[in-house]
Amino acid sequence: MRVILSAFLLLMSFNTVAKDCVVLLHGLARSASAMETMQQALDAAGYHSVNVDYPSREHAIEVLAPMAIAPALAQCRAKQSRVIHFVTHSMGGILLRQYTQDNVIADLGRVVMMGPPNQGSQVVDNLKDVPGFEAFNGPAGMQLGTGAQDIPKQLGPVSFELGVIAGTSSINLILSTFLPNPDDGKVSVENTKVQGMCALVTVDVSHPFLMQRQQVIDQVLYFLRRGSFFGDNAQQFACPAQLKSKLS
Repeated sequence: MRVILSAFLLLMSFNTVAKDCVVLLHGLARSASAMETMQQALDAAGYHSVNVDYPSREHAIEVLAPMAIAPALAQCRAKQSRVIHFVTHSMGGILLRQYTQDNVIADLGRVVMMGPPNQGSQVVDNLKDVPGFEAFNGPAGMQLGTGAQDIPKQLGPVSFELGVIAGTSSINLILSTFLPNPDDGKVSVENTKVQGMCALVTVDVSHPFLMQRQQVIDQVLYFLRRGSFFGDNAQQFACPAQLKSKLS
C-alpha cells in the first residue's frame, strides 16, 4: 500500500511540474493587462501561463518578435514545461509567425490566434499616410498592410498547429468601410486566414474584445486540448502540422 501511495504522489508531483505552458501575446497598442482575463482562464484550466508585455509601438516587427518571445520561452522552460502553446491577439500572431520563420521552437505545441492580420489589414492600407497614424501605431503598425512589401505577405505558411478565431462584429463602422465583410472592425475574416492553418471559427465579437469574451475563451481552451474548434461556425482543414503529429 505504501509503495502504491508513493508512486501516486510521485506521479502527481511530476504532473504538477510538467504542466504545459501557454505564452500570451497581446496586440498593437495594447498591454499584458488586455490578456489578463484569458490568462486567468488558462491558469484555472491547469496551464502555466506567461503573459508577455512588450512595447508594441516602439519597434518594427522584426525587433519585437525576439524581444517578446525569447524571454517567454525561457520562462516556460524554467518551469520545466514539456510543451509550449501560444495564444495571441491581433499583431501578436504576426510576431509569432515572424519568430518561427527565423527560429525553431522544438517544444512548440498548439497556437490560437485571435483576430490576426495574417494577410494584413486594409485599414493600414487606407490610413497609413494619414497624419498621426504612424505616431500612434509606431513602426510595427506601418508594417501591417496588405501589400507585397508588408510583413504579413512576406511570411510563409505556418508549420505549427494553428487555430484562428475571427470576429464578425464591429464597433468601429468607419474602419469597417475599408474592410471586406465580414470583419471585426480591424481585420476581415478572409484576411485572418493563412496557409497551413488547421481550423477556423467565427464569433460575433469585435476586435478589441476577442480575448475577453467567454465564448472565445471556451474555443481557445477547446483547441489547446483537441486541435479543433466546436459549433456550427467551426471549420477544420487538413493541415501539415496535424498530419505530421499523427504519423510521429
